[in-house]
Amino acid sequence: MMETEIQEIQLACFRLGDTTFAADIMRIKEIIRPQRLTQLPKTPAFVEGVISLRGTVIPVVDLRKRFDLPDRTALEESRLLVVAVARQLVGLVVDDVTEVVTVQVHDIKPPPHVVEGIGAEYLIGVSLLRDNLILLLNLDTILTHRETSALAGLPRLSPGQTARQEA
Repeated sequence: MMETEIQEIQLACFRLGDTTFAADIMRIKEIIRPQRLTQLPKTPAFVEGVISLRGTVIPVVDLRKRFDLPDRTALEESRLLVVAVARQLVGLVVDDVTEVVTVQVHDIKPPPHVVEGIGAEYLIGVSLLRDNLILLLNLDTILTHRETSALAGLPRLSPGQTARQEA
């Protein structure tokens, strides 16, 4: 057994519609404004395309589509969370990043089976913060093993190369 156990965790909170989600800040590599996407054929519907971030091609996943939430046009507040999923960088489209909070681990409760249409498999747990329920995202379940493998095999663009962008 480890000598010290984690007592608290820092979470980056973000919104999808009226729902507040959070992800472990240690899993987020950076938070950026949406960039010009290059769409690729034969990718899953929730994959918006790819971006080039400092020479690295990163697939972009729309969490609204992944969770079967209603579409929303991009907002000025929209952001991309660049996270590591299965040792691969992935950009997650969210409506807004609101704050970073510290939550006591003992305050995190198991997720209900279904939360507003979002399956429990996508959640680590839930926590109450200032009378608001926060859904803690399980980044390791955002993509299945098959989806992760498919995204890892996406065509790679060299830094100066672009593909035709769809409007």
